[in-house]
Amino acid sequence: MNVVPKLLKGALGAAAATGLVVAGAAAPAAADSAATADAAAGEVYVALGDSMASGPLIPLPTGPLACGRSTENYAHELADRLDVAELRDVTCSGAKTDHMTQPQSLSLLDVDMGEAPPQFDALSADTTLVTLTIGGNDAGLVGVAQDCMQLNPLGALCKDGFTEGGADTVAQRIEAMGPKLGAVLDGIHARAPQARVLVTGYGDYIKPGGCWPYQPVLAPDADWLQGSVNHMNRVIADRAAAHGAEYVDVFTPSRGHDSCQSPDKKWVEGYVPTAPAAPLHPNARGEEAYAGIIHAQLTG
Repeated sequence: MNVVPKLLKGALGAAAATGLVVAGAAAPAAADSAATADAAAGEVYVALGDSMASGPLIPLPTGPLACGRSTENYAHELADRLDVAELRDVTCSGAKTDHMTQPQSLSLLDVDMGEAPPQFDALSADTTLVTLTIGGNDAGLVGVAQDCMQLNPLGALCKDGFTEGGADTVAQRIEAMGPKLGAVLDGIHARAPQARVLVTGYGDYIKPGGCWPYQPVLAPDADWLQGSVNHMNRVIADRAAAHGAEYVDVFTPSRGHDSCQSPDKKWVEGYVPTAPAAPLHPNARGEEAYAGIIHAQLTG
C-alpha cells in the first residue's frame, strides 16, 4: 500500500507607508519560515513498516529486492517534501511487529534472499522523526483477501470460513496485534527519545458492497474485509494514543479512491493491478497521497 509547499508571497502597496507596514509584518513570518527550513534540514527520519509503506512493484526499487521497497513510497515522498537531512527507510514487505526487533527472512518467488536486519537497527538517539505502518501482516489480511476471491456469484461466502464457534478469527488476530504494537511504540521511544512518532492506519481498499466482478469479491465479503481493516485502524489508533504516538488516519481521505474506482482515481490496486504496484497494495498515486496526509499532520 507518495508531498508540501512552503512559498510565501507578499505584495507591496503603492504608498511607501503601506510598504513599510507590510515589510515589518512579513519579517517575523520570514524568520519563522527560515527556522522551519533549518529544522527540516537537520531532520533524521526513520521509516519503519510493512508493504503498505514500502511500495512493492512501484518503480524504482531500492534496498533489498525482496523487501519491495520503492523510491516512490510515502517515506521518500515525505522526505523530499520535508527536505530532511537523512532518510533511513527500512520498510519491508511481509514485515510484522516481530521484525522491529528480530531479523526478517526474505524470499522472492520461493528463492531464499537472505535476511533483513531488525528494523529498529535504523533508530538512534539522533532520530527526530519516525513513521510506522505495521499490523496488517500480524492479522494476515492480505492472505485473507486472497482467500476471498470468488468468481462464482452464487459461491460460498469467504467470511464464513473465518468463523469458529461464532467468533471471528481475523478479529481475534487484530486484537492480539494491539499489545505487540504497544511494545513496538515503547521500543521506538526508548531508542529514539527525541523523535516525533507517527503511526499510520490503512486505507480504503474496497467500497461498501464491493464491485463484483471488477473486484472478484462478493458484497458481504467486501464489507467484512474492509470492516476488518477499519477494526485494525481502531486498534492502531488506540495503541498510538496509549503509547505516546500520533495516529495518522489515511482511511477517511482515501474514501472514493478504493480499488473499485477508475485507474486515474484509485490509490490502491485490486486483484489485477492497472498500474505498477503489487495486487491489493497502494500504487504510486496512493503513496504520494499518504505522504501528503502525513505531511499535513506534521505541519499542522
